[in-house]
Amino acid sequence: MYQGRVVFGAIEEVVFGHPAAGAIVAQMDRLGTSRAFLMVSGTLNRQTDEITKIREALGSRCAGLFDAMPAHTPREAVIAATQAARAAEADLIFTIGGGSITDGAKAVQLCLANGIDDIAGIDRIRVHKGVAPEMKAPHVRQVSVPTTIAGGEFSSIAGVTDRASHVKQMLRHPLAGPRATILDPAITVHTPEWLFLSTGIRAVDHCVEAICSRETHPYADAQAVKGLAMLADALPRVKADASDLDARMDAQIGTWLSMGALAAGVPMGASHGIGYVLGGAFDVPHGYTSCVMLPAVMRWNARDNAERQMIVAAAMGYPGRDAADVLDAFIRSLGMPRSLGDVRISPEHFDAIAEAAMRTNWIPRNPRRIESPADVREILLLAA
Repeated sequence: MYQGRVVFGAIEEVVFGHPAAGAIVAQMDRLGTSRAFLMVSGTLNRQTDEITKIREALGSRCAGLFDAMPAHTPREAVIAATQAARAAEADLIFTIGGGSITDGAKAVQLCLANGIDDIAGIDRIRVHKGVAPEMKAPHVRQVSVPTTIAGGEFSSIAGVTDRASHVKQMLRHPLAGPRATILDPAITVHTPEWLFLSTGIRAVDHCVEAICSRETHPYADAQAVKGLAMLADALPRVKADASDLDARMDAQIGTWLSMGALAAGVPMGASHGIGYVLGGAFDVPHGYTSCVMLPAVMRWNARDNAERQMIVAAAMGYPGRDAADVLDAFIRSLGMPRSLGDVRISPEHFDAIAEAAMRTNWIPRNPRRIESPADVREILLLAA
């Protein structure tokens, strides 16, 4: 008999297929807000007219803009954005950009609500040993317009990097996730191909680790399996024709579905756990961590969850095939890196990575039990 608990998050709407500028104004009207603070991609702001169009559509309701969020959401940038949002007297934050900006706004919401103005203060709101501390709920909320497809816009979890320790730390609150997400495929055409496709593999990783989890259930499976099928179909179409907005829309909806299991309480596994370390300590892009780790984790786990892995292969269009082989070939076909060496991680780092991974939230939930850093090292060797 299944047992579990599905907690429906704070997201109220997902708007898809509508131009971002008009959809943003509609959200301001719906929510009755008047002072929008934009947290945006610096590249989009400086090299395209997309942010200008949004600012013009908002007019006097645009109260401020921040376009300096680096990859992996460092604490310093979170505090800088918090101070800018506070000075702007923002009553709603819009993010237009990738996952680091989305996560940054989640953190900014919590900093605003809890009076945090310096990097040390983030310790008061971050997750410790899997438990989020008591804190005040966000009162200035977020609406997200993602330009990548890792899926953070459908989660109430943020990863923020402490540069002093080179560790990416988790922040979590039920109201930290966006109130609404706007999926506009047209705004993603400016995203570099490597970034769009690699974050698509991050979404594939969400689906795969959910399907393979020992804690999954039919509600989660329905979303993860359909999401994986859509991503497996859409990403090669985007690779073949970067201007194919239908393919981009399918990839965005597949990503939306990929987050359903996580939102429904199904944990991720070792690919995500190791990925947190590779990102925080070695600056490997989010999507690339999944590209290099997911097939290796599947190979290591196959002893214990071969039946679930068959579902993965079938969803990707290859019933009866080895799921790790299917994923390996798929990632290679998109031109993505396939080994730790490809992302400049050498065996001399494996012991430190394995030790750090054991302290992440996801390693203990891997479907094949990971007993020690030696087990993580086995996985790293498979990915070398």
